[in-house]
Amino acid sequence: MAIRDIVKDGEPILRKICRRVENFDDKLGRLLDDMHETMRYADGVGLAAPQVGISRRAAVVEVGDVYIEMVNPEIIATSGVQVGQEACLSVPNRSCMVERPMHVTVKYYDRHGKEHKGEYSGLVARACCHEIDHLDGHLFYDYEYKHGYHKVNV
Repeated sequence: MAIRDIVKDGEPILRKICRRVENFDDKLGRLLDDMHETMRYADGVGLAAPQVGISRRAAVVEVGDVYIEMVNPEIIATSGVQVGQEACLSVPNRSCMVERPMHVTVKYYDRHGKEHKGEYSGLVARACCHEIDHLDGHLFYDYEYKHGYHKVNV
């Protein structure tokens, strides 16, 4: 495993729609391991492949004892609403309020190509949405919640 450099806001890869993962091989496994180590080193709760310069649909999320490796993820159901502060390892020194679903159901594949369906709530749901947004070229501040809130710089 290796700690990779995190791509910062302004780099074009963060605004591109990532390509689907086709090969579930050792290279994918190394990428997921490196992303997990990089995320932990940077004290994050999620990291998407474009954040380490790879335009593939892969992301990791770790909140408490929940760890998820999502390959080719898609949100297939949502319910409820939560509004909370978000920040991003690729956008240092900036945060804002973002509205997200309180509950999400995500279909994804693991590193071996096995399909999974997970139901997540609260911060885990928020992190899944945030990382999947990265795979579609969106950043958290694209969704800034402006009803009674304002940007807060960290």
